[in-house]
Amino acid sequence: MVATRGPGLVGRSGERESLDGLLARVRAGESAALVVRGEAGIGKTALLRHTARQAAGFRVVQLTGFEAEMELPYAGVHQLCTALPDRIDTLPEPQREALTTALGLADGHPPERFLVGLAVLSLLSAVAEERPLLCLVEDAQWLDAASAQVLGLVARRVHAESVAIVVALREPARGLDFGGLPELFLDGLPEQDAGRLLASAVTGRLDDRVADRIVAETRGNPLALLELPARMSAAELAGFELPGAVELPAHLEDHYVRRIRELPAATQQLMLVAAAEPLGDPQVVLQAARSLAIDAAAVEPAESAELLAIGKRVRFRHPLVRSAVYRAAPEASRQRVHEVLAEVSRSAADADRRAWHRALAAAGQDEDVAAELEQSAGRAQARGGIAAAAAFLQRAVTLTPDPARRGERALAAAHANIEAGAFGAARGLLATAEAGPLDELQLARADLLRAQLAFLSSRGTDAIPLLLKAAGRLERLDLRLALETYIDAFSAALFGARLAGSDRLREVARAARAAQQSGDAPTTADVLLDALTALAGDYAAAVPLCRKAVGRLASDEASAKERMRWLWQGSVIAFEIWDDEHASSLSRSSVETARATGTLGELALALSARTPVLVFCGDLGGAAATVSETASVEQATGIRAAPYGALILAAWRGRHQETTDLVERTDREAGARGEGIGLAISAYARAVLCNGLARYEDALAAAVATVEHQEVVAENWGLSELVEAAVRCGEAGLATNALNRLAGKAAATGTDWARGIEARSRALLTVGDDAESWFRTAIEHLRRTRVRAELARTRLLYGEWLRRDGRRLEARVELDLAHEMFVGMGMEAFARRATGELAATGRNRRSESDRPDDLTAQERQIAELARDGLSNPQIGARLFLSPRTIEWHLRHVYSKLGIRTRRELRDAL
Repeated sequence: MVATRGPGLVGRSGERESLDGLLARVRAGESAALVVRGEAGIGKTALLRHTARQAAGFRVVQLTGFEAEMELPYAGVHQLCTALPDRIDTLPEPQREALTTALGLADGHPPERFLVGLAVLSLLSAVAEERPLLCLVEDAQWLDAASAQVLGLVARRVHAESVAIVVALREPARGLDFGGLPELFLDGLPEQDAGRLLASAVTGRLDDRVADRIVAETRGNPLALLELPARMSAAELAGFELPGAVELPAHLEDHYVRRIRELPAATQQLMLVAAAEPLGDPQVVLQAARSLAIDAAAVEPAESAELLAIGKRVRFRHPLVRSAVYRAAPEASRQRVHEVLAEVSRSAADADRRAWHRALAAAGQDEDVAAELEQSAGRAQARGGIAAAAAFLQRAVTLTPDPARRGERALAAAHANIEAGAFGAARGLLATAEAGPLDELQLARADLLRAQLAFLSSRGTDAIPLLLKAAGRLERLDLRLALETYIDAFSAALFGARLAGSDRLREVARAARAAQQSGDAPTTADVLLDALTALAGDYAAAVPLCRKAVGRLASDEASAKERMRWLWQGSVIAFEIWDDEHASSLSRSSVETARATGTLGELALALSARTPVLVFCGDLGGAAATVSETASVEQATGIRAAPYGALILAAWRGRHQETTDLVERTDREAGARGEGIGLAISAYARAVLCNGLARYEDALAAAVATVEHQEVVAENWGLSELVEAAVRCGEAGLATNALNRLAGKAAATGTDWARGIEARSRALLTVGDDAESWFRTAIEHLRRTRVRAELARTRLLYGEWLRRDGRRLEARVELDLAHEMFVGMGMEAFARRATGELAATGRNRRSESDRPDDLTAQERQIAELARDGLSNPQIGARLFLSPRTIEWHLRHVYSKLGIRTRRELRDAL
């Protein structure tokens, strides 16, 4: 390791205390993570070294980001795993398969990046069982995207593993993969400490005024304070000349360039080889140097100047030295060095680095190199490195001489960048593709990619016409892809809802209907498209087709891939035809499939569809666990979505402030993305909340807003809320109109859910014995369904009607049943309503709707999984936590419930 001058770490007492405290917590059995941010030279590396020195009793591992390695998938994870004891074989099978595939140690399907992260978390946890583990990450801004996301995931999930993770990140840098972690921002040293450090770097006289000027101009940057005096003359230091103004860190890089250029030519060339080789492998560097006729002794001047050292690893004094060496070298010299590095990287394991070096060595367009990059992109994608695949393909585009081939590769690169979330790069590549000769199919693919970009950016509004254009163009070229694109257009129209315009759904239906052909056996896409097309027209005619679609998606006729892809549409259709059985089974199997395959991006969507099912079924505890798991998945993946599930849950619970806050957030986020369906769900949640709180005028306004645009699903949910609120407000006309709309749907579907809600609504609008008959009919229908929450609300309304009819004893029976159901479900506002009604009958019941324990949503979810027989590793795999963290949570659960073992969980819960 390169030695550093000066007195060691000067100042930074507060920062050192923070890091020492972090180590102390880990010694006590906790885990901790910290991101250290600051500009180049500010002292991040010095603090990492201090932390390593203080970590007595720890196993210390370090990984470093390399700028030249940013496009190689999982390069940082490979560094980390190489530094750890080999425990990969002890990982659970899905994690082991994902990690070995990602590292190129085994062939397999492209692994989910987040399953790789869970494997790394399990690996760190296993290593830490022997002694605490300290993981230091230097120059994190240069980590490859896959490794940065994995390490960010791991750092956010460590809890009780005796693992410390300290990440050093240069500013300015976005560092989104490490968002949400505790941060330590480094500024320049205080004036007194900066003066001490400066004095330690100066031999001879240093004028006080010159010292003050240097401290001020460097803004206390430690590296500048150590390096700049060496470049100043004795006269300058003594105050006879004034130093120029300093710009950091560019000035530091220029300073290193001047020092490098004073070295012998062979030494400069050897340093360039080391700067261009990302792994710091001394054998590779020295072998490349020999190919360039550079003697190994050429390193000695660089070592004497304390700029470079070659030992077990190749290490530069500071990342700025590496940067200065590489950027200052002539382009021809860099190309020659990369050419030689490609020649010495001939093993199969180095194929991707060889291709990348060849690409950087290319002086112009080169089809051979472009083809090799294309192959590397395929390997990267197979390892789950979609960002690397995008980079390989993007570079291949610039090296492709044939315009037609360049267009084809540009389309592939654009698609890869869309999948990687690099929308700006994707748009540029689409422009490149469209500038060249494209055939009709390629032009249609370009249209589709532009439409997908719009859909990902704004959901429903801008994407619909673009998807329709792409689908229309694809019809005569690839009908199957065209029909699937029409399904995407329906999705956009359903998302866009009121913000997309009232005719959009019918417009999509007309175009899709014209494209459909009969003849071959219908695929799942055909069946689903038939249902969606029909829903844009006559509801009664659509119901049989909708039943066929949800039945197909729930059966073995649809592949797992098809079920995952069209989960959202299938769940929407099941809700639209009041099919609680399929809504439940589809959402449950989709969640299970996503968990089993580790496809976390799909899991977030599956969980969001599952939450309202659980709420209607009265399993609000399960819904809370689902919302908690959704948050975990979104945190792990970086997915950001409007909180639909959390909003519906909070409304049915009757939590006013929580629901109000979520409504505001949903309106803001859904409106910004053009998701009109979000505005409908937000209005529906307000209606439920206000009906539960007996604020009927507010409920009526919200219910009217829910149903006024007749959006799919939202209208169904809102109509019953509208009838209840309108009756209580004396708005018989509004209530009757809503009932008529409900009745038409109930007649078409014939499900017990729809007929039960219709009967309840008729009871509210009827007087005398007929009202009671309708209430009893509603209860009979709803008792045959899964929607227990709606059954409880029906008993409440029936009890209220009985009390108003003067039949207090009969009212108590229904109100007692309703109250017990509300309390058991956690529907707090409705439970209070039932309590008030019971009091009016002369009976007092406590109004608490929560169970006596105070478990958090995550603790309850872990407790229920443990009760159901899952092991700690199985629970951890589901919730993206380590087994040790699960055990830590269970100890808290046992303490709160007053139990000692898993066997007691069933009774305690």
